[in-house]
Amino acid sequence: MAKDHHQHRNVLVMRLSVLGNVAMTIPVLYPVCKANPDTRFIMLTKKWPASMFHDRPANLKVVDFDVKENHSGLFGLLKLAAQLYKMYDIDAVADLHNVSGTKVIDAYLRFRGAQIARLDREKPKRRALVNHKTKEPVTPIHERYRDVFRKLGFKTPDDFTHLYEGREWPVSPIVLKKEPGQRWIAVSPFSSHTNKAYPLELMEQVIAKLSQQENYWIFLMGGGKAEKIALRPIARKYKNVTSMAEVKHKFIDEYALLGQCDLMLTMESANMHLASLVDLQAMTIWGPTSPACGYLGYNQVEEDDIQLDMDCRPCSINGDKACKYGDYRCLKNIKPDDIVQHVIKAVEYNAKHKTKSTRLAISRKQEQESQDDVKE
Repeated sequence: MAKDHHQHRNVLVMRLSVLGNVAMTIPVLYPVCKANPDTRFIMLTKKWPASMFHDRPANLKVVDFDVKENHSGLFGLLKLAAQLYKMYDIDAVADLHNVSGTKVIDAYLRFRGAQIARLDREKPKRRALVNHKTKEPVTPIHERYRDVFRKLGFKTPDDFTHLYEGREWPVSPIVLKKEPGQRWIAVSPFSSHTNKAYPLELMEQVIAKLSQQENYWIFLMGGGKAEKIALRPIARKYKNVTSMAEVKHKFIDEYALLGQCDLMLTMESANMHLASLVDLQAMTIWGPTSPACGYLGYNQVEEDDIQLDMDCRPCSINGDKACKYGDYRCLKNIKPDDIVQHVIKAVEYNAKHKTKSTRLAISRKQEQESQDDVKE
């Protein structure tokens, strides 16, 4: 039986990588912190993901580390665990990663008397899904994160709205003020696994057609050198298209931009989850993975997504598996015109109803179901 949450005073929370998976902890962790104010939560992650935890609850401390510099290998991780115990008097661990590295830290802190709760990775269910032995979806990752905190006896409300609830929305010197009547669309054409990315030459067709719409402004999301080079000619070719990769920016700048956008068009990538953090509807293009893999963005709905019904999908949980046909037909067969129409329909609906919330998709679905009932 799990301890009563009042017995835990200092809880280590771990999700070390990747960016999107760390982003997905926020809609779970922030409400847990607020619902359990007598406990201090110490979030351990790598340096870059750590910078996305904006406007965090008062009882949440974020600690970043560099595994390559100071904490590589078994002894490096044990050293890190000892430092964390000494600095924060850890008495429980919420391991939201459950990999070899976090298990080393778990083992040390268990030896020091801490209670350990780990993420259920649901490997058998994942294997059955990608091997097409079942269509049963993997439990959504947000729910599995909550289960970890439940094992430790914590209250786990599901009431996250966005990072800046009750506060002023962030502003950025590199983000202009949106003018009345403008439609702002963030387009995120990349993913950490290239197998999950819609072909850039096809995405350019989407961008070209959207840029022709009156008062449509397109912001291309990217950050690395290769992305900067790839997006530069597209931004120069079409009107009202800006590449954010050209401007050095931080998460605060990205949040400020997305807070003004009407919609994000994205791959199954970290940007889908960043959209959820600012309550922005994300229209996601799915290829080798699918929402059934458990990684749909928080408060996003599958009805908004763009994907093909194919017997070979999903073929991978993370998108790191090569296409068995060699042509990634699950992505290449999605027509740019279909994406454009999907985006325009959603953006104009949002404009009509004067909202852009992720939950608007649910309202649209319910509205359509009501119309169908009337027809029947």
